[in-house]
Amino acid sequence: MKKNVLAVIALAALSFTACKKENTTVETTTPTEVTPESTEGTKYNVATDKSKIDWTGGKVSGDKHTGTLALKEGNVAVKDNKVVGGNFVIDMNSITVTDITDADKKAMLEGHLKGTSADNSDHFFNTGKFPVGTFVLTSVTEENGAQMVEGNLTLKEVTHAVKFPATVTVTDTDVTIVTENFEIDRTKWGVNFNSGSVVKDLAGDKVINDNIILKLNVAATK
Repeated sequence: MKKNVLAVIALAALSFTACKKENTTVETTTPTEVTPESTEGTKYNVATDKSKIDWTGGKVSGDKHTGTLALKEGNVAVKDNKVVGGNFVIDMNSITVTDITDADKKAMLEGHLKGTSADNSDHFFNTGKFPVGTFVLTSVTEENGAQMVEGNLTLKEVTHAVKFPATVTVTDTDVTIVTENFEIDRTKWGVNFNSGSVVKDLAGDKVINDNIILKLNVAATK
């Protein structure tokens, strides 16, 4: 009987390990060339009220925060029923924290992320100087049975090419682009506040993870 119980526990542990999915960590490369083909086709305009970017960031110690970003505008180019390109403008002043219910603490963290005071203006995104980010979608390809979206992400006037898995759906009237969680290294775009890889000799409870977890949900209509 004891052996049977142990076997069940072991099987459950193996099943949990097999099903547990790690976030994709996105590598940054030199910006991808925007080809004429990626700007051709029928344009679908982004429905900003149905589109958002979810983010998660936090300390190495485990404390974390969640929030959203909004798209200001954008479009997706479709040719032969496939997405061939797109342009998206990210409203950096729309940064919202969703895990804090205390109004004062919520406003304080949102202000810090935006850099609304002189002493912290460049700690994170400095939205007074850089009010928008952009993502230029250059291709959608298939790798190992999964759709991969590639494009150039610009934050704080720094541009890197990124590629991440997504589910891209095209109909006669709509396009949706939905990703699972993936991670980018914020320091590649000069977002260096309390980064252990940039700032040396920080106390352990002060170090903030370099990686930010993102999830995109974009809807566009013809």
